[in-house]
Amino acid sequence: MRSGPAKKRSCAPCCRRTATRAGVLRYKVEPYVVAADVYSVQPHVGRGGWTWYTGSAGWLYRAGIESILGLRIKADSLLIDPCIPMGWSGFEMTLRYRGAVYEISVHNPGRVSRGVVAVELDGLRQPVEAGKALLRLSKDHSAHAILVTLG
Repeated sequence: MRSGPAKKRSCAPCCRRTATRAGVLRYKVEPYVVAADVYSVQPHVGRGGWTWYTGSAGWLYRAGIESILGLRIKADSLLIDPCIPMGWSGFEMTLRYRGAVYEISVHNPGRVSRGVVAVELDGLRQPVEAGKALLRLSKDHSAHAILVTLG
């Protein structure tokens, strides 16, 4: 276990690659888009390539939604298993699924990284097992509210 203050750094490697003037000159691509490649062979080590490549942007978006926010569609259900920074008090998201709209609010009062302790769907308590919840999604073209509490 590490002691002392945590070292502050950016989450995304692409942001670190452009944190200094030398890094910008080496990376040579836009720091605000996703590079599909970062070269590892001389003379181009550290140089980015294939920016504005929609495939890599899509995977980054999916990784954020599914692995950090922990919201994953499985067949006709929503698996809820966030893994967020402890500093986050929570987050909100809107999910549109086959005509239905889900307003999702995740609250993190204990400032934990993961572990669902309670879930409500339209005000009704839902089962939680092993720190995760699995909710059946509707195709009813209605608005729904999901309230998740971590702890």
